[in-house]
Amino acid sequence: MGYVTDARVDAYMNALPDWQREICQHVRDLVHAADPEVVETIKRTRQPYFVLDGNICALLATKDHVNVFVYDGGVVPDPDGVINQGTGNKTARAAQFWKGDPINDAALTRIFKQIIANNRAGGWRKLKQRAAD
Repeated sequence: MGYVTDARVDAYMNALPDWQREICQHVRDLVHAADPEVVETIKRTRQPYFVLDGNICALLATKDHVNVFVYDGGVVPDPDGVINQGTGNKTARAAQFWKGDPINDAALTRIFKQIIANNRAGGWRKLKQRAAD
């Protein structure tokens, strides 16, 4: 594993069915691999978030899939089509994964790395404002 975990995130994931737990653990590993300084926490009373100078992503397991919300304001390119929900959302978009769905590790990692770089540069809101000026 090689990163610091939050027991609350462990508890959230351990309560899930095996297939959802596997997806969440896989995404957790990818976001931590994107940058060793990523921190995990719980926000909104129970939802796992991964942060570094701002939100990177959050996990939400539903009845039939797992949402991976990416907090990028829609500015991070997604040429591989990983994002499949919320493309018009002004704050976050999502990649949804159902049981048996493959995860494009390279594409999702690129998205995480770009969000982290944007966070370090002041966040997507500031980047959008700079682009508009």
